[in-house]
Amino acid sequence: MALLGTGALAMWWDMAADMRAEFEDWHTHEHFPERMAIPGFRRGSRWADADGGEGFFILYEMESYDTLVSPAYRARLNAPTPWSAKLMPHHRNMVRSQAHVLESEGGALSRFVLTVRLTPAAGRDADLRKTLHDLAKTVSARRGTAAGHLLATETPTLAATEEQKIRGGDAAADWIFLACGYERAALEALAAGELSDAALVAAGAKPGAVRGLYALSHTNGADEFAGK
Repeated sequence: MALLGTGALAMWWDMAADMRAEFEDWHTHEHFPERMAIPGFRRGSRWADADGGEGFFILYEMESYDTLVSPAYRARLNAPTPWSAKLMPHHRNMVRSQAHVLESEGGALSRFVLTVRLTPAAGRDADLRKTLHDLAKTVSARRGTAAGHLLATETPTLAATEEQKIRGGDAAADWIFLACGYERAALEALAAGELSDAALVAAGAKPGAVRGLYALSHTNGADEFAGK
C-alpha cells in the first residue's frame, strides 16, 4: 500500500537525551492523537536515528496538500497545548517540509527508512524526477527494500504560527526521497550506490544531498481514533 494521500508533512529534528523519554511520551499520547483528529490527516509515523543518536524523522500522510493550509490545521498550530509549548523549544535543528507526493510505490512503512533531502540542478527537474520515479519502482520490489516515495516541498505563503514562533523558525528541504525497507544493509547499499552524491548529481541533482537512516518508533492512523 502506497502513501495515504497526495500531501505529506516531512520533518527532521534532534532531541537531547535528557528530554527523549518525555518527548516520546508526549508525541505518542498527546501529539499524534491531536494531529490525527484533524480532517485530512491519514497517518503519522515517527522514526528514530538507527544508530541511537538524537535525530528523529516524522512523516504525516495527508489526503491532499490542501490539508496543510486548512483552517482546522492552522487552528491547531496556533493553539499549542501547555505540554506542546513545553516540548517545542527542545526541537533542535528543525527541518519542516510541507510537500506534494510526486511518486509512491510499494508499502508505506517498514522497519527502516532512508531519507534523502536533495535539490534539482537548474533545468534538470524532469531528468531527476524520471530517475527517481524509476528508482521508486525498483526499490519497491527489491530484496531488502519495500517502498520508494518522492516528495516535493511547496511552502505556503502564510504567517508564522505560534508553534513556529516557539521553536524559533524552521528550515525546509526541497525534494525528498524516502526508501523503506526491512534490511538495514540494503538501505545502506542504496545510500552508497544509486542515492550517492555521484549518482544523484549525474541524474540531475545539485551536490550535497543529506541522508539519514531511521528505525520505526511509533505510528498511528486516523481511523484508530475515530469515534473517541
